[in-house]
Amino acid sequence: MTECNQSPFEFAAHVSRQVVAQFDGGTMTTDAGGLLLREADRRLNLLPRLAQCFADRRNPLLTKHSVQELVSQRVYALALGYEDLNDHEQLRQDPVLCLMAGKAEVDDQPLAGKSTLNRLELNDGTASRYSKITYWRDALDELLVNVFLEAHATPPQQIVLDVDTTDMELHGGQEGRFFHGYYDKYCYLPLYTFCGEHLLGVRLRQANSDASAGSLREIERIVTQIRQRWPEVRIIIRGDSGFCRDELMSWCEAHQADYVFGFARNERLRRLIAEALAQAARRYEQTQTPARVFEEFPYETTTGSWACARRVVAKAEYLDGKENPRYVVTSLPAAIWPAQQLYEDLYCARGDMENRIKEQFCLFADRVSAETMRANQLRMYLSAMAYVLVCGLRRLGLQATELARAQVSTIRTRLLKIGALVRVSVRRISLSLAASYPWASLFAKVHAQLRATSAPAG
Repeated sequence: MTECNQSPFEFAAHVSRQVVAQFDGGTMTTDAGGLLLREADRRLNLLPRLAQCFADRRNPLLTKHSVQELVSQRVYALALGYEDLNDHEQLRQDPVLCLMAGKAEVDDQPLAGKSTLNRLELNDGTASRYSKITYWRDALDELLVNVFLEAHATPPQQIVLDVDTTDMELHGGQEGRFFHGYYDKYCYLPLYTFCGEHLLGVRLRQANSDASAGSLREIERIVTQIRQRWPEVRIIIRGDSGFCRDELMSWCEAHQADYVFGFARNERLRRLIAEALAQAARRYEQTQTPARVFEEFPYETTTGSWACARRVVAKAEYLDGKENPRYVVTSLPAAIWPAQQLYEDLYCARGDMENRIKEQFCLFADRVSAETMRANQLRMYLSAMAYVLVCGLRRLGLQATELARAQVSTIRTRLLKIGALVRVSVRRISLSLAASYPWASLFAKVHAQLRATSAPAG
C-alpha cells in the first residue's frame, strides 16, 4: 500500500508526554471483521452465483479483474459502509478487501478502480466499446428467492410475504424522475418483497404510478418459484391499503394464496361500525385509556370495483379523545383467524418490514444517482446482495448472541470495523487484530459458529 511521508501531527500534550501521530503504521486495515462476511459467503455461495448473473463480453487476454472480483468488491464494500465508487480509489489497495474479493496476490494486485466499477454499473444492456459487462435481471431475481429457499432445512407449513414501497429522493435529472405529492419531492418508489428478514425481491419504479403498480407481477413470479420447491406451503400475502386492489386479491383467490391488506377508510365503513365506535368511546370515558372493539362483516363495493364480496375486519378504536378506526380485508376465515387476532397478531406484524427497509438504506440502496433506471436498478441489486450477505451472517453466525437480532448498522460497527495490522508472506496472510477490541469473545463465538456450519445455508 502507498505510505505517506509526512511530518508528525502534533496534538496537545498529555501530562508530561508529547502526543504525536504519523501515517507510518505499515499495511493496516480498518475492516478486519469483513473476514466473517467472507466465511458467511462461503456457506451461502452467494457472490459466485451473483457473478453468474452477468454476461462478460471482454477479451479474457486483456482482462485484469474478473466479474466475480468486481461484484464481490462492490458488495463487500457496501456491507462495510463504503457507498461511493470514489472510495475504491483507496479501497482497491486494502489487503483485506483484496482477500475477500478473491485476488490471488493481495499485496501487489490492486482491485478495480472507480472507473472500471462505474462501467460495470452504467451498462445499458448492450455491448459497447467502453462497457462490455451487463446483467440479467431475471437471474438476479431468481437468486434472491433461491437464497431464501436454501435457508430452510425443511419446508415451512406457512409463510407470510410482505410487500411494501418506499421513497428514494432524487436530486438530479435521472431517467424516470417524477414529483410525488405525498412525499413532496422528486423520487423513485421501489417495491420490496420480504418474508421475515429474508429479502425476496426489489424492483425500482417511477413515482408517477399507483403504489401497487407491478406488485401482481412480482408476487406471481415469487410465489411460482417458491411453489416449484415447496408445492404444499401455505402462502399469505400482506400489505397496507396501497395494495388493496381487486386484481391482486382476485389472483390470490384463484391461485390458493391468502391475503390480508389494509383497507382505506371511507364514510360508508364508518357507518357500518358506528355502534362499535360508540362502545369504544364509552369505555374510554370510563377508563381514560385507549379502547378497542373489533367487528367484521362481508363488504362489497358499490361501484363494482371488487369482483365479489370479501371479509372486512374493523378496529373501532377510541384514544386521546378521538376516533381511530382501521380496516383490513382478508381471505382468511374467521374460524382460523378471529377478528382481533387477525388484526393485532397478523396484520400489525407487518410493521417489522419497515425495519428491514431501513436496513436497505444502511446499505445505501437509496444511492440512485446514476442517469438511467437500469443502472440504478443494478445498484439496488448490489445493496440487496449486501443485505442478503449480512443477513446470512446474522442467521448463521450470530444466532444465540447479543447481536442475533441486531440491525445491519450495529453489526457493521461492532463486528466488522476492526483495526488490524496485516502481514503477507509466502505461506500466510496474518492479521494482528486490535488488542483493545471490546467484543473479542463475540468475534470468537461468531467465527466458531460459521466454521461449524457445513451446509450452504440453514
